[in-house]
Amino acid sequence: MHVLILGGTTEGRRLAEILEAEGGLRVTSSLAGRVDRPRLPAGEVRVGGFGGVEGLVGWLREHRVDAVIDATHPFARTISFNAAEAAATTHVPLLALRRPGWVPVAGDAWHGVGSLEEAARVVHSLGTRVFLTTGRMGLAAFASLAEPWFLVRSVDPPEPPLPPRVEVLLDRGPFTLDGELDVMRRHRIDVLVTKDSGGAATAPKLAAARELGVPVVVVRRPPTPEGVPVADGVEAARDWLLRGPHAPGAPGPSGAPEAPGSSG
Repeated sequence: MHVLILGGTTEGRRLAEILEAEGGLRVTSSLAGRVDRPRLPAGEVRVGGFGGVEGLVGWLREHRVDAVIDATHPFARTISFNAAEAAATTHVPLLALRRPGWVPVAGDAWHGVGSLEEAARVVHSLGTRVFLTTGRMGLAAFASLAEPWFLVRSVDPPEPPLPPRVEVLLDRGPFTLDGELDVMRRHRIDVLVTKDSGGAATAPKLAAARELGVPVVVVRRPPTPEGVPVADGVEAARDWLLRGPHAPGAPGPSGAPEAPGSSG
């Protein structure tokens, strides 16, 4: 069986490692190539785009792919929808592996928004020293904000346009609560902007904001393509694959197992 993992996440790397250890599987991980020095997963690796839906369809057929697991970042909307269309065209089973999103707890002051542009519209009313942790893509949404000062954290240097008052902090998770508290105190941060990426690696910034009383602008996730089953963990994705994507009990669109006989 040839499995294509659309990766680039911790979950994608972990899944590739587990499947490689199973034996009897050919595992190929595809990385977008947006990070200069990515952490490479086990098994075969390809880097770069496919060339849209048509390119992905051709790749699936040429390489005789038997199943696709979309383990991309929750905000990698384009590749996820391309994968759904390509899988439907080629009749290759597709599963989305999505880490659970973050949930506010007592003491949090969250402001949910639907996009980076909306985040830029509300951030100036919440603070003047902004910790921007949305990655290096999409910073143009904040480029016109002349008054706030921004601390932008990303793995690789961001490209312009950037806000006029900005400091760049190059760093890669996982992060710790003590480390996040130090960053936010040292830079006198009074508002945090983040995407709902989920997972534990970058969650300490939320606990730090709670402890310091800093409001958080949270960009909500885009939807998963309609009809694509969802697994919320690596083990669930492994079970889906090894049991057989069409077997009773495979994860349904909500992430819960389907009942036997459901259409899926």
